[in-house]
Amino acid sequence: MDCRGVLPAVAAACFITLLCTCCLDLGRCVFPGACLPCTRGFYQPLAGQQQCLPCSRGFYTFTGSPLCHPCPPGSFNNNTGEDTCTSCSPFFSSQHNSTSCKPCTQGRFCSSSCTQCQMCPSGTEALQMAAKNCTLCRPMYKAAHQPMCQICSSGYFQIHWGRESCDICPENHYCPSQSPDVNPIQCPSDAFCPAGSLAPGYCMETFFRKSGDTCELAPVTIALLVIGGGALLFIILMVLRRRRETDGELTVARAPLLRKERPQGRYYGLPCDAEPVYAGW
Repeated sequence: MDCRGVLPAVAAACFITLLCTCCLDLGRCVFPGACLPCTRGFYQPLAGQQQCLPCSRGFYTFTGSPLCHPCPPGSFNNNTGEDTCTSCSPFFSSQHNSTSCKPCTQGRFCSSSCTQCQMCPSGTEALQMAAKNCTLCRPMYKAAHQPMCQICSSGYFQIHWGRESCDICPENHYCPSQSPDVNPIQCPSDAFCPAGSLAPGYCMETFFRKSGDTCELAPVTIALLVIGGGALLFIILMVLRRRRETDGELTVARAPLLRKERPQGRYYGLPCDAEPVYAGW
């Protein structure tokens, strides 16, 4: 029979034994005509071969398989010639034929054979890497899109565990920004605390006092305004009076020291200071 299509080593055996019926099935050829399947973790895609090949890292195979299979997502294989893959829990692998698994970052977790780490649900978080589960937020909050629990904003508070939002500080109470995890504090009687207050607001001491929801002038402030207004009016009047006196002094200073009077007399029977009369000439 023609042995030209057989590998040289096998062809030599064929010529010696005059047998060219080398293994037609996939596997390894012990001697011409005798085939054995590859052991677990090894493969041979060609017929008539004398050896089987080990599966590469990230791949595995069963007995008698002509090829190796990649490790599915969520598992890995770091050795050659393996017949199985190892689960990544509590880590993860997001691709096929992985040789290692990456740990989940903070805020994410993986319970078993995860293709990718999952974000902790609302009100929970993962404080450490490679977490298998999540824990409830302490008296803080966390929405679904946030990786870690957050402290409440100014004017808000949260005293319960595992919440996804904070509550606004109620009216007539205030919530200090340094302690958002305590109950709202009652507003003092002489202060204002609208909803969302982080500190009580007071009227200006001495000059104003609280009246309902507004500030009004204190009696001492009214008295000071009256006295101040009267003093200001008095000063204005004094300035005007002084100005008039100054103007009078300047007028006197500009007048002639002596004022000459015209002598009284008659000329042609008329007083000297009489107006001339037209005689008609």
